[in-house]
Amino acid sequence: MSDSNSVVPDNENLRWQTRCLLALQHVMVAAATPITAVFLISQALHFTSDVTASLLSATFMMCGLGAILQSRGIGSFGARLPFIMIPGGAPIAIFIAIALQTNIRTATGAVILTSLFYFIALPVFRRFLHHFPPFIIGIMLLLVSVNLIRLYGGLIIGHPGSSYYAQPANIMLALATILITMIFALVFTGILRQLSVMFGLLAGTLLGMLSGNTDFSSLSHGPLLSLPQFIPFGWPVFNLTASLPLLIYSVISMAEATGQTIATAEIVGSTQNIQQTVPRTIRGDAIISLLGGFFGTSLIITSGENIGVVRTTNVKSRHVTGLAGVILILAAMFSPLVRLAACLPAPVVCGTALMAFSIIGVIGIGMIAREPLHSPGKTYALAFGLAMGMLPILVPGVYQNFPSVIQMVLGNGMAAGTLASILVNSLFMMSERRSAVRMKS
Repeated sequence: MSDSNSVVPDNENLRWQTRCLLALQHVMVAAATPITAVFLISQALHFTSDVTASLLSATFMMCGLGAILQSRGIGSFGARLPFIMIPGGAPIAIFIAIALQTNIRTATGAVILTSLFYFIALPVFRRFLHHFPPFIIGIMLLLVSVNLIRLYGGLIIGHPGSSYYAQPANIMLALATILITMIFALVFTGILRQLSVMFGLLAGTLLGMLSGNTDFSSLSHGPLLSLPQFIPFGWPVFNLTASLPLLIYSVISMAEATGQTIATAEIVGSTQNIQQTVPRTIRGDAIISLLGGFFGTSLIITSGENIGVVRTTNVKSRHVTGLAGVILILAAMFSPLVRLAACLPAPVVCGTALMAFSIIGVIGIGMIAREPLHSPGKTYALAFGLAMGMLPILVPGVYQNFPSVIQMVLGNGMAAGTLASILVNSLFMMSERRSAVRMKS
């Protein structure tokens, strides 16, 4: 199928200056995740500032390569949809846990093993794609939205017990960023409205500077150019037992990639065959994660945040996200840009991200609402999915005393809720088919 069928034509004829601005907007919104991911890894494993900078550069590089691959597509790799790739939240936690229990070389080995496992498991997973109708994808997106809002809301208020916990200044800065973004979207039209997210982030950063919450002094320190280090921690150690949690998560990740692909394809009006597009997305996740493992990163996967940015800005061109990938690669090699991204005020970046995450929930609700919720099957599938999905999101640690394998599945709200809704929806559909057969006989 031709590439032109995968996007909305209105967004394909943008001038290069406009594309650059829109791509920069994607990068600024997405940058919070790799920065936060590397920060968490570095803090947990006590990395030096030089190792942290190298890992951040490698992460930006992999995210950029992933965005280009998913946006442009190469053979059977890449969705050919407007995607940005970032480190996944759950894989980061698993990566850190493996590194703490064993060592960092075993953790990078687990990433490589998991990336290879994607290719082994994909043919089996493809047979279950029919269990992911829009109704199920809507439930998944709603759970993704709630989980991301909780996660980034927590980053705004900080850790309980710390001196910065729930400081009004940080909360007000995040809320001001959201409000300013909404004002820009209300006042502006055309291309300026599409750039309202970036304008809101820039205005929030300016407020942060005026309130003393932003420090750019580190920009002048460090080298001008840098490249990610290949095998930065030594040759990876391949331990199948230690890698098991990440291997289990890869199945969950494929389900999430399915939802993101279907939702994004619907938003941009893609006419691609989803049965072919989803495997290309997953193969793109696998190959970029495999490459990233040799540069010390965790899994790099398709971004749920991307759905919110695409819907918020109404920029549906994969050429924009492909260009965003180029910017991320340049940032990875140009050290001051990496340091600049790290200097953006966390409340501002998180406030901007909350807008995108909330819209993911709106998209999910829209997909759920298409179904007749008065039917028992849909009612119970939605209710059971929300119950199983919201519980670990709103009550973290609820399964902490269960075996680790159970924690991996039930403790992940998106996985638990999606699997629960699929199970109930399938059971009711089977029951309805049997009733129809009895009536005919």
